[in-house]
Amino acid sequence: MHAVWIYLAVINAVTFILFADDKRRARRHKWRIREAVLLGFSAAGGACGGLAGMLLCHHKIRKWYFVVLVPTFIIAHLAVLILLHRQGIV
Repeated sequence: MHAVWIYLAVINAVTFILFADDKRRARRHKWRIREAVLLGFSAAGGACGGLAGMLLCHHKIRKWYFVVLVPTFIIAHLAVLILLHRQGIV
């Protein structure tokens, strides 16, 4: 398996876990994961995991910047993957 696909699998799994864990912490009124961390992991390739965390855990779905940025990151990641594929890298 190509390193890019392994990276994407790992970063998306980690991002999903971060969103789910932050939701768990919110319910328990505990220390929270910073929004910048959640968006940073989403921007770093974990946007699909972030979107899954948003939808499955009903987390950050009222924050307009999550609703806009996470899908935008997915589109950007897909564009990069298409370009890499066309160049024979992926």
